[in-house]
Amino acid sequence: MDAAFWHQRWQENLIGFHQADINLHLQTFWQRLGLEPDDAVFVPLCGKSRDMLWLGARHPVLGVELSPIAVEAFFAEAGLVPRHSEEHGFCVRETDRMRLLCGDFFELEPQQLAGVGGVYDRAALIALPERLRGPYAARLNQLLPGATAMLLVTMEYQQAEMQGPPFAVEEAEVRSLFADRWSVERVYEQDVLATEPKFRQRGLSRLSEKIFVLRC
Repeated sequence: MDAAFWHQRWQENLIGFHQADINLHLQTFWQRLGLEPDDAVFVPLCGKSRDMLWLGARHPVLGVELSPIAVEAFFAEAGLVPRHSEEHGFCVRETDRMRLLCGDFFELEPQQLAGVGGVYDRAALIALPERLRGPYAARLNQLLPGATAMLLVTMEYQQAEMQGPPFAVEEAEVRSLFADRWSVERVYEQDVLATEPKFRQRGLSRLSEKIFVLRC
């Protein structure tokens, strides 16, 4: 998956990964991270997720997104008028509580994540093919300040049955990617295939959703 792939998906509005509703797992498990109201929350590969509005009512939010279409759509659909600026090669759109950096996640610098106390990853790790998941986890470790907590959502299925994204990320891989620095606690698991007809239509025989709380 290269940048051109994601730009094309947004240009053609092929964004089946976008959820119109606030993620239920976010609402259920977020408090387990134990963040303070002043702790900023980092949302990697954020798209135009409405989850950021829910988070923004509780914390300052910092998102990074490759597609300018997604960034502009987020503010327009939320009825927000952002300020515009440039920072370290990123186009910045921000309000008092919401700051979105338009550019490549892998080009971020640690100073841009100063003040971050939590991470919300619903659609970043599972958007990446296997060859990029290790570099993604390593870059997170380089970018994040001190003690940080993360809410991570993953999907497990037989990868041979469907071409990602979203990609299958097994629990063993999550632990392999993060256990050197993070404690990894699985807090939820459910077979969701019965409630996901689009994935049944794509040929999946099973689909498990797992939620993890990570701390470092």
